[in-house]
Amino acid sequence: MAHTHHEPQGEELADVARATLERAGEQWTQMRAAVFGALAGFDKPASAYDLAEAVSADQGRRVAANSVYRILDVFVAANLARKVESANAYVANAHPDCVHDCIFLVCDSCGQIVHLDDDSLTRGVRSAAQDAGFTPVRPVIEVRGTCAACRRAA
Repeated sequence: MAHTHHEPQGEELADVARATLERAGEQWTQMRAAVFGALAGFDKPASAYDLAEAVSADQGRRVAANSVYRILDVFVAANLARKVESANAYVANAHPDCVHDCIFLVCDSCGQIVHLDDDSLTRGVRSAAQDAGFTPVRPVIEVRGTCAACRRAA
């Protein structure tokens, strides 16, 4: 069933992320805070290179993309970020305490994404995988197309 969440932003979102990461047994370091802040500041999915560039500019020193990738792996494991597989990019998860399979609607025109939580749909995907003898961990569903704003602009 699809549902909505309170979407914390700014400092509230950083506080939620820090608390979630610490509950997962990880440390909230200055670099992790910087990467999460940069990720949360993007209005589209961001690649590790986008984030490395943003953090480098903010800190006045070069931050390597491979360092950002390692941090993103920690964030995904702790549910602080979600990976948009087809774009090899990431979005901040504004409700990390709530674990759902997500569906990404990806606009091929402008690059915007919409993140939906709809467990009724992903339940069917999980069931089909199990029927095939596969144990699913977390389905990733992406629907590529054109968003309403781009359709109107065309």
